[in-house]
Amino acid sequence: MTRLVAAVAAVVTISVTTCARATESSSALETLRAQAERVAPLVETPLAHAFLAAVADLSLVETPRVVYYNRDTRDAVAENAAAALGDSALAGYERRELDDHFYYFTRYGTPLAFVRALELTGLESADGIDVLEFGFGSIGQLKLLAALGAHAVGVEVDPLLRALYAREGDTGEMPRAKVAGRGRRGTVRTLYGHFPAEPGLVSEVGGGYELFVSKNTLKRGYIHPEEDVDPRMLVHLGVDDETFVEALYALLEPGGLAMIYNLHPRQAGEGQPYIPWADGRCPFARDLCERVGFEVLAFDVDDSEAARAMGKAFGWDEQMDLKDDLFATYTLLRKQ
Repeated sequence: MTRLVAAVAAVVTISVTTCARATESSSALETLRAQAERVAPLVETPLAHAFLAAVADLSLVETPRVVYYNRDTRDAVAENAAAALGDSALAGYERRELDDHFYYFTRYGTPLAFVRALELTGLESADGIDVLEFGFGSIGQLKLLAALGAHAVGVEVDPLLRALYAREGDTGEMPRAKVAGRGRRGTVRTLYGHFPAEPGLVSEVGGGYELFVSKNTLKRGYIHPEEDVDPRMLVHLGVDDETFVEALYALLEPGGLAMIYNLHPRQAGEGQPYIPWADGRCPFARDLCERVGFEVLAFDVDDSEAARAMGKAFGWDEQMDLKDDLFATYTLLRKQ
C-alpha cells in the first residue's frame, strides 16, 4: 500500500514543534472544525452529517510525537521503542517531532474527505457496525467513526503511521460524540502489513464487516499501470486479483458493502510521463467481482462534480484548478 501523495491531497510535510502538548489554539482541530462546517451543506445523509458533527468532539492529542525515521529504508520507530533499542540500532535514523497537524492530516490530506465515500454507501448510521478501511493513511476518520459507535479497523503498511499512533488513547475505546447520543462506545484498531498476502494479518482482520472502504489506494494505475513505472510508485498487493477479491468477499457479512473511492488528477498528456495515481478506476474487473459473488451497485462511476464541490469547501482550489485537475471515480459492491 505504499502510496505517493497525489495532486488532489492537501500535502502535509513533517513539521517540528516545540509545544509539549497541543492546545485549543494550535490548530489541527480548528482546521478540521472549520472544514466540517464548510462541507456540511454539501452532504445529505444522516450518517454523513453525523460524521462531520462528530469533529466537534475530537480530543486534543499530546504532541509532539517523537519518531525515529530512516529515509533509506522508510522504516520508523516510536520513541519508547527507540529508547529500548539503543543508539547503535538507530544508526541511519533521524529524530523527528510530529505535531498535531501531522497527527490528523499526515501526508495524505484531510481525513474529512472520507465523508463523500461514506455518503455514497447509503448507510444511515455507523452505530454498532464493523468497518474496515484498507490503506487508512490517517487515524482521524477512524476516530470519527468510532465516536459514532462503529468498530473501526484500519489496515496500513506505512511504518511511520505505526510509530505515530503508538500511544495509549490512539486506539481502543473512544468516547461517543454528542451527536451519537447514548450507547456503547465504538473502537479503533490499527493493523499493519500486506492484506491478504499475510495469513497472520488475515486472521487479525477477521470478518463480519458491514463496510469495507478503500480511498485513494485501490487504483487501477497503482495496481495495473498501463506503462512501466518505478515500482515504488505502485501498490503491491502480494496476491492476484481473484485472491484479493475473494478475501474482500470473505471479510464482509451478507449484505455488507465494499466502497472503492478514488480522487485523482488528470492523466499526463502525450509525450509526458505516465502518472499511475491518475488512473482512479477500479483495479478489479467487473466480471471478476460478479463471479466471486458480489452484486455490483456501481462500477467506475464518475463523481467528479461532487468531489470538486467538496474540494472547494476544503480550499483545494487555492492549490489547483479543480475543473481541470480533480476527478473522482467510485465502485460500490454488495455481498449477496
